[in-house]
Amino acid sequence: MEAESAGRRFALLGWALDERLRRLFAATEAKELGRGGVTAVAAATGVSRRAIHVGLKELAAQAQAPQERPRRVRRPGAGRKRLTELDPALLTDLERLIDPLTRGDPQSALRWTCKSLRHLSEELRAQGHRVSHTVVGELLHGMGYSLQANVKTLEGGGHPDRNAQFEHIHREVERRLGEGQPVISVDTKKKELVGPYKNNGRTWRARGLPEEVEVHDFIDPELGRVNPYGVYDLAANEGWVCAPADNDTAAFAVQTIRRWWEALGEPVYGDARELLITADGGGSNGSRVRLWKTELQRLADETGLAIRVCHFPPGTSKWNKIEHRLFSFISMNWRGRPLISHEVMINLIASTRTRSGLQVHAELDTASYPKGLKVTDAQLAAVNLTRDSFHGEWNYTIRPRPPDS
Repeated sequence: MEAESAGRRFALLGWALDERLRRLFAATEAKELGRGGVTAVAAATGVSRRAIHVGLKELAAQAQAPQERPRRVRRPGAGRKRLTELDPALLTDLERLIDPLTRGDPQSALRWTCKSLRHLSEELRAQGHRVSHTVVGELLHGMGYSLQANVKTLEGGGHPDRNAQFEHIHREVERRLGEGQPVISVDTKKKELVGPYKNNGRTWRARGLPEEVEVHDFIDPELGRVNPYGVYDLAANEGWVCAPADNDTAAFAVQTIRRWWEALGEPVYGDARELLITADGGGSNGSRVRLWKTELQRLADETGLAIRVCHFPPGTSKWNKIEHRLFSFISMNWRGRPLISHEVMINLIASTRTRSGLQVHAELDTASYPKGLKVTDAQLAAVNLTRDSFHGEWNYTIRPRPPDS
């Protein structure tokens, strides 16, 4: 009964006792119980017999020398040693596994392996270290490591005149906008699967009723993939997007610009003398694509406009205005919505709006645009093209040809 009373008292006070007071409390109760008290108190309180015996020695020492009152729970240096103190090479070997190329171990077994905590601990144990995966995680956090995703910041080697071309485009755009001339940014949006396929993002639906889509993203032979091509009017904050039922070619790209001009551009810029186009350096509107230049010549002849083109340097497509003023909002508008048909895709594009007043027009182009069309040297030479003195391969103007040419 007395041992049970000691257990109840310990349960009431245990939360406030540190290690030293716990063993002294238990030792006091055991001493009061007399013979068999250590065993009874250990069973009632959960304090180990060894700790109670240590407490009894401390009580005896205190009785013999009451003036000495130790304040420390443990003697200096007592307690379990840190693993890194017992194994000084552990951190160095762990860092070699995390970053073998810079830490001097390019032949590490984990160079081409997922560096999970379990794999790291297994490799460390193979090297003679006694460590668990949980301890590896604690060590990594203590060393300043964390789980991180890749970050898209590298843009290739970088052309030496990259910034100069950016400044050149900016000046050209500002001057044309100041003169009231049309300025458009053009590009092809990434390929989209048409059909009941997963689309990244989430949308509001009744709880427990997500929209069901195909498990595998196998291309539907009838619907296929679509490369929407966009035209963004910088002054009007207005977009025009065509989705081809056929191939994404330079002919399709210029046809999209032609449709934008006929439907939206000419009614607003009827007195324009020149059209400025900012475009990427690659793709269907690439600076080296011959068909792009011959098709622009046809457009210039039809409209009477001098078409000036400024290409962004290689690897800098994300700086094209259409990317973050039109395409990004289209992707936000249809997030979590499967593009189950061409009609659904067109409607989602056309319904894209922003607080800044963005308006988007979209349509499906059902014309045929065959791949592999060859442009001869004679056809290219017939293009009335004038190159700028500054990077003429990126900056050039295509003017209308005389009617009799």
